[in-house]
Amino acid sequence: MPCQTVYQAVGDKEVFEETDPTGRYGRYDDLLGAGAVKKVYRAFDQEEGIEVAWNQVKLRNFSDDLAAIDRLFSEVKLLSNLRNKNIIRLNHVWRDVGRNTLNFITEICTSGNLREYRKKHRQVSIKALKKWSKQLLLGLDYLHTHDPCIIHRDLNCSNVFINGNVGEVKIGDFGLAAITGKSHVAHSILGTPEYMAPELYEEDYTEMVDIYSFGMCLLEMVTMEIPYSECNSIGKIYKKVTSGIKPMSLNKVKDPQVKAFIDKCIATPRARPSAAQLLTDPFFDEVVDEEIVDHGDNNNSS
Repeated sequence: MPCQTVYQAVGDKEVFEETDPTGRYGRYDDLLGAGAVKKVYRAFDQEEGIEVAWNQVKLRNFSDDLAAIDRLFSEVKLLSNLRNKNIIRLNHVWRDVGRNTLNFITEICTSGNLREYRKKHRQVSIKALKKWSKQLLLGLDYLHTHDPCIIHRDLNCSNVFINGNVGEVKIGDFGLAAITGKSHVAHSILGTPEYMAPELYEEDYTEMVDIYSFGMCLLEMVTMEIPYSECNSIGKIYKKVTSGIKPMSLNKVKDPQVKAFIDKCIATPRARPSAAQLLTDPFFDEVVDEEIVDHGDNNNSS
């Protein structure tokens, strides 16, 4: 689609660090977040007049790791085909040969990731947490019923983003996602240890690993603690997870309904409900669809 004419005030020029090849998107020097793989900057879509996120990966950092570069391109290709209100939307992607970067433009969530947002707002009602949780499950149901099935494999509160003014939650960061065939079975060890289901370590798992991770996300939302924070090494986390020992923070969940719901999500793989089944759980009886964008009342959640 050709880029439309961009009008600007006479004598007033937008200061961008760089623009995309079409001239539509301009990047500011305003870092929104940084990870092991990429940096995310605030940017502007001049055609639509809206702020967006400019994701940038310096490919020279991975010149000896072809698998990492392949994962990056896979994430971008995957995102470009996903259309769901609870999944971060991809608008544009290109490779800058001169700067040796991979760039892609995604929608921006005004309040950042859910982990930081929850730390900032310590007084949140159970009802509000349920609204966030329901949206996560709607996103997971979309991924898991996609043809072919998509397993996120790295769902955690830092990979979930929120528009706090409307309480809208979206799943992002698909760099570790796996596309499976009709068997819905994947075979590789990837993810964030505190959120990884036991069967992930056995290299034989299905989309149910995302349900386990979702349960750990809800646990973090309630307690504001990363699961297994009592462990000081990945090895100790691995030992507890594979032995079926639950995180100590689960004991801090005082609401029996919430605790029982989390227990369902982190049960053995065969006992775990699907995202669709969890969405029909009585846990969500008070959360109706039109309430999804409402604000929660201001009571303590834990």
